[in-house]
Amino acid sequence: MSRLLLSTCLTASFLLPAIAEAADRPKQLVLISFDGAHDNALWLKSREMAARNGAHFTYFLSCTFLMNETAKKAYQAPHQKRGKSNVGFAQSDDEIRERLGNIWHAHLEGHDISSHACGHFDGRLWSEADWSAEYATFHATLKNAWKSVGIEEPAGWPDLVDHGIRGFRAPYLAATAGADMIAAEKKAGFSYDASLVTKGPAMPVEEDGIIRFGLPLIPEGPSEKPIIGMDYNLFVRHSKGEEDRADSKEFEDRSYAAFSQAFDRQYNGNRIPLQLGFHFVEMNGGAYWRALDRLVSDVCHRADVACVSYSEAIPMIEARGKLQQTSGL
Repeated sequence: MSRLLLSTCLTASFLLPAIAEAADRPKQLVLISFDGAHDNALWLKSREMAARNGAHFTYFLSCTFLMNETAKKAYQAPHQKRGKSNVGFAQSDDEIRERLGNIWHAHLEGHDISSHACGHFDGRLWSEADWSAEYATFHATLKNAWKSVGIEEPAGWPDLVDHGIRGFRAPYLAATAGADMIAAEKKAGFSYDASLVTKGPAMPVEEDGIIRFGLPLIPEGPSEKPIIGMDYNLFVRHSKGEEDRADSKEFEDRSYAAFSQAFDRQYNGNRIPLQLGFHFVEMNGGAYWRALDRLVSDVCHRADVACVSYSEAIPMIEARGKLQQTSGL
């Protein structure tokens, strides 16, 4: 055997285990979600971002944004006055019509449409019956949404409302301790909950038939102090919750660094899914949406990365055999 051939064979023999190991590694999952899902301009912006990068997102919709003046007067959340919502209501029927179009087209594009309840109340002390009442209002609002503004619904809308809304995230991430919220979620037909917070990226767990996801704490800033991987939390840290457009680029760069470093740790490590949360509000001059766009543009095109919705992630995680049967978060 010639020296060149021997060298080639030896090189190949060393590379084969590495190639096999890389082939055996699961894809790095990235789960991007939006709470509220109201501003129609941001519906379009997020859908365009996803289409450009081959990504699917999860939209946790607050149902009061499909309520007109008549529905507003009838809405009453548990332990609240009639007509009250912490996030407001739709401003016109035309706004609702446009929002319904965005919701429907996002669904057709492969995104998750999920529930953020209705009036965005802190439900930590709610009972199972309280949660069930709010879930029922969400379902009824979506069921009648097109009719309420005088237009014909798409043929597949009832199936989406009855069977396609699989997930829930509690407003303020304020999940009820104990079994009440989970029991109500099961009765409402949800299969996953995304209301938890974890110490770092963590695999979801199954609790009484509901798969529970948690937004992770990730290092951020010069001191790498952990923070929930969500735009609002960054907004509060960076500018104490006050709009600061002058420093928008600095906040964007800090956020992008935190997102990309959190991604790299998993991509080069155990490939635990990375979850990041956002709102339909461009805080600090859009710093956090720009940081998100940079991350999605950087990573979602990679062959061994999948930027997917929660519903798409679940079978991919189950195939890894990593789903635990206890909360432990």
